[in-house]
Amino acid sequence: MTEKTLFEPYTLGSLTLSNRVVLAPLTRNRAGAGFVPSEFAATYYSQRASAGLQISEATQISQQGQGYQDTPGIYSQAQIDAWHEITDAVHGKNGKIFLQLWHVGRVSHVDLQENGAAPVAPSAIRAATKTFVNNSFVDVSEPRALALDELPGIVNDFRQAAANAIAAGFDGVEIHGANGYLLDQFVKDGANVRTDAYGGSIENRARLLLEVTAAVVAEIGAERTGIRISPVSPTNGVSSSDPQGQFDYIVDQLDALGIVYLHVVEGATGGPREVAPFDFDSLRRRFRNTYIANNGYDLDLATSRLTEGKADLFAFGRPFIANPDLVERLKTAAPLASFDPTTLFGGGAVGYIDYPALADANAL
Repeated sequence: MTEKTLFEPYTLGSLTLSNRVVLAPLTRNRAGAGFVPSEFAATYYSQRASAGLQISEATQISQQGQGYQDTPGIYSQAQIDAWHEITDAVHGKNGKIFLQLWHVGRVSHVDLQENGAAPVAPSAIRAATKTFVNNSFVDVSEPRALALDELPGIVNDFRQAAANAIAAGFDGVEIHGANGYLLDQFVKDGANVRTDAYGGSIENRARLLLEVTAAVVAEIGAERTGIRISPVSPTNGVSSSDPQGQFDYIVDQLDALGIVYLHVVEGATGGPREVAPFDFDSLRRRFRNTYIANNGYDLDLATSRLTEGKADLFAFGRPFIANPDLVERLKTAAPLASFDPTTLFGGGAVGYIDYPALADANAL
């Protein structure tokens, strides 16, 4: 039997990826006027096009869906046009890229909402977290509960955003159902105390996430649709009393929809992998298509999990920031550069597109 490695081609739906390394979505807060992607973004993504698959930074489906300053959207023609320049640059390097679709729900601030409105949520429960607005981290605002008749509009915003992403040249989209944002808020009963058809039972709390996924699949096809989930991550103040039952059910339904991949944050987002008891292998067994593993992976752990058949692709986030050629560095066991934490969020080219590839760094 031929041994599998991270550096072999992989078939994802109708796409052939050059390797099994995925660029995880990384918010960098550099969008310009009109929430159009940064003028430097085409360079940033094309520098990292050697990843088998890139998943873009989280991108709001509407102004209501925004939760942090200077994050890009995908709901205006100017945004679509700017994203097309980025996808052209990535495809020019033979890369593949999905757009992550985002509605943050209650993780927002009145200063980011139209006419200073309250952020929206499944229930009027304020999140125990902060957001980045007016160039500083501040407490999120008190949300209001979405009315039942508003939920079809949320579903339609995701559907239209997916259509816009394909118009912008993306190879597909990733629905952001993780990290305590709107869809995850509905799923987890620590944030959702509704008593209608979208609250209470496991099935009801999963309803909005599944309706969004079905609408996106109907619009652009299952082979172009992925989703990200984080069953036990406490990020942005969410919690679940029944994560195993909840996410076993969700993944069964996602599998039935035939979506191309399941992107799973294993443990606490950006934190410990063993944050709470959970059988991630159960999700792997329930999902017939591609499983993308995320959180704390290095080459050794990814190779081990691949050999064991526990995952198909492996997402790397912050290592890609200062290592645009991360795939080559992993392949050759080259040292990894460290990023400057002061330039992670906001700013321009510095700390964004000025990290050199290894060959360029050695030439200095």
